[in-house]
Amino acid sequence: MVEMADIFRRYGSQYRAKYGDKIVPSHRQAMGAIVRCRTAALGGHVYTCESCGETQYQYHSCRNRHCPKCQNDKAQQWLEKQQNWLLPVPYFLLTVTLPSELRRVARSHQKQVYDLFFHISAEAIQQLARDPRFVGGQMGLVGVLHTWGRNLSYHPHIHFLIPGGGSATDGQTWLPARNNFLFPVKALSRIVRAKFRDALRQTPLFDLVPVSVWRQAWVVHCQPVGSGLPALKYLAPYIFRVAISNNRILALAAGKVTFRYRASDTGKLRTCTLPAEEFIRRFLQHVLPKGFVKVRYYGFLASGCRQRLASIRQQLDDLPAGKAPELDNGTNDESQTEEHPADDPAPNSSSRSPRTPPLGSSSPGRVRASITSPSPSTTPARPGSTPPP
Repeated sequence: MVEMADIFRRYGSQYRAKYGDKIVPSHRQAMGAIVRCRTAALGGHVYTCESCGETQYQYHSCRNRHCPKCQNDKAQQWLEKQQNWLLPVPYFLLTVTLPSELRRVARSHQKQVYDLFFHISAEAIQQLARDPRFVGGQMGLVGVLHTWGRNLSYHPHIHFLIPGGGSATDGQTWLPARNNFLFPVKALSRIVRAKFRDALRQTPLFDLVPVSVWRQAWVVHCQPVGSGLPALKYLAPYIFRVAISNNRILALAAGKVTFRYRASDTGKLRTCTLPAEEFIRRFLQHVLPKGFVKVRYYGFLASGCRQRLASIRQQLDDLPAGKAPELDNGTNDESQTEEHPADDPAPNSSSRSPRTPPLGSSSPGRVRASITSPSPSTTPARPGSTPPP
């Protein structure tokens, strides 16, 4: 079986010679780690059977988060930890995609653009969450950055897993969202675009972006996912999975790499053959900067709000039978995808769903729960990089 390490061993030196100083340190480090992973270069352990005397030697892994041979067990560990903090409410999976016109700048300035992308997207979601037409309070968000398409294309987007409701400003009341509708995504798209434009204008990168990106629609998609566990299971592999696994690489011959992928439009398996240099380039564009945090927690899911989260869960668990927020199975999809450009950066009457209640009203069937007051140490924290324990 052909492995990523084989491709780097055979063509990595040519790639480094051609691009020289243009290769960022994190890319060089990933290439070196993958080549050395589970080889004598990293040493290993000797295991001997006391009964038969058979001896086996196992090499150490590189533990680089972009190595196809490593990180396999961490997805399950993360999933189990997050399941312990799921709330008994409907969940939504909201995805914000970076427009193609911004991707060249993002690829060259990953940390700066990705940090901004996270911050702006979460801030825009919380802005709509505070609107009493939708939730009226602070929401909890788990954001996961995903940068690749199935054919290794560069497609940065952030998945947010969001409990359907929020904490009121008094810190005492749980405000549920409706089961099948969270936000008008066209309004959210405009807010994200406007905030990103204003923030990027404060940096030298603004002049590198075509002005057309500020007039076009930004793709935002939101859908109900029921209890939230299906979305967690979807996200967990992407947190620790690399852009391509070794078992998808089919052949390395005549300077070209052939791999398989599943087409997103038809779901059918297809193959793609690329020159080895292009294959390496596509793989490396998904290597994140050293120390970059690709999973982030906001609102009452931030690391400084664990007691507050525990109080919310306790109060929701204590609701009388029949009063707990109904868990939708996720099949009645009232989700929306922003497809048309709009210039107004703020939500207005035209961006609301027909079922959106007017200001000051409540949606039918919404059940509020009283939350015990959090301690001073559990006030909203800045976006954290560590999950709840």
